[in-house]
Amino acid sequence: MPDVKYLLVGSSHAALEALRSIRHFDADGSMAMITRDAYLPYSPTILPYVVSGRSKPDSVLLRDQAFFEANSCTFVPNACATGLNAKARTLSLSTGESWRYDKLLIATGAAPAIPPVKGIETVKYHVLRTLDDAKGLRSAMGGARHAVVLGAGLVGLHAAENMAEAGLSVSVVEMQSHVLPGYFDAKASERIETAFAGHGVKLFLQAKVVAVETDDGGHSCTVHLEDGRALKADLLLVATGVKPVTSWLDGSGVGVDRGVLVDETMRTTVEDVWAAGDVAQAMDFHSGKRALIGIIPTAVDQGRIAGSAMASDPYPRAYPGGIPVNTYRFFGHVALSIGQAAATEGVEVAINETDGYRRLVLCDNRLIGYASVDEPFDVGIMGELIRRKVDLGQCKDSFIAKPVETGRRLMSEQWR
Repeated sequence: MPDVKYLLVGSSHAALEALRSIRHFDADGSMAMITRDAYLPYSPTILPYVVSGRSKPDSVLLRDQAFFEANSCTFVPNACATGLNAKARTLSLSTGESWRYDKLLIATGAAPAIPPVKGIETVKYHVLRTLDDAKGLRSAMGGARHAVVLGAGLVGLHAAENMAEAGLSVSVVEMQSHVLPGYFDAKASERIETAFAGHGVKLFLQAKVVAVETDDGGHSCTVHLEDGRALKADLLLVATGVKPVTSWLDGSGVGVDRGVLVDETMRTTVEDVWAAGDVAQAMDFHSGKRALIGIIPTAVDQGRIAGSAMASDPYPRAYPGGIPVNTYRFFGHVALSIGQAAATEGVEVAINETDGYRRLVLCDNRLIGYASVDEPFDVGIMGELIRRKVDLGQCKDSFIAKPVETGRRLMSEQWR
């Protein structure tokens, strides 16, 4: 049975940052990174570019084998975690092998959540979460004419754009009243929707799928909506969200709610076991409650904190809480959001539509959210204003009028 000091389960941003952090404090401790994927580490955010053909599958890797050799870390692909015995400190794998560890990081990420739609299990559908998914979707696009996408989140809209640009007739079905509801308010989303409509993408909003049935011997399908409409498709993409990969932890004693529960150092409820990234349910900055925030900056920050704690950093940093940050590029446009950009209750909202679209959200004269479409802003500065809870009372009018300039001036004063 292989035995290592540090065992990292997962190979994306959280695990890679934990590796880097561990090596900062412990250059020699034995280490292994185990992943269910067949490839060297890559970022899920690059997958739309693989689908579009703008990036080749072999050019999107985050690290090469030389990196693992230089960091004395054994990289183990094609090995899915199937069980954890926390008392014996052993991890069971789908290969039949078991590993023993002194300290363990759970960074198994998330997997597509398939909605409980009647007939969904009888039809061929695609998801977009892995490199193989991206390669499969790109291949399927070559022989398709009519595509239906379930879900108008980032994954669904990225894929819809790629398919429309490839010449397919594309329909997107979304249960909410506007696209990207977790990141943007209705007005911002309307600008995104207009761009999609202008490129021939049909959006079915506030629409619920009640059944899917196979047609033409399984080569196509019909998507039935609750209002009686039916959409024909020879390519179906399910992009209705993701859920943390935690089933392999059943019976381990590791506390799991929606994700793996962690404290301010990313420790789980079990001794010498940490979690980070999409799988971790850590503190949300705004509410102070545990939440899932599946974005790269959060994964990197959590991985860094987990790694330093695993390597016994003498001056550990507590996780300050996650703040959602998203940048979305579509059809030559760009939309950005940070914090509680779509909040509506108990807040002050300032909207400017002079050029693009800008929405500032304040509470008690403090910035808590910012969104824009075709009006770039300084994400770093706005993030610091939010995290430091800077009182804008004395300059609120100038901040609302010129948020970037005013924000930079404020932060330069704060950093003196």
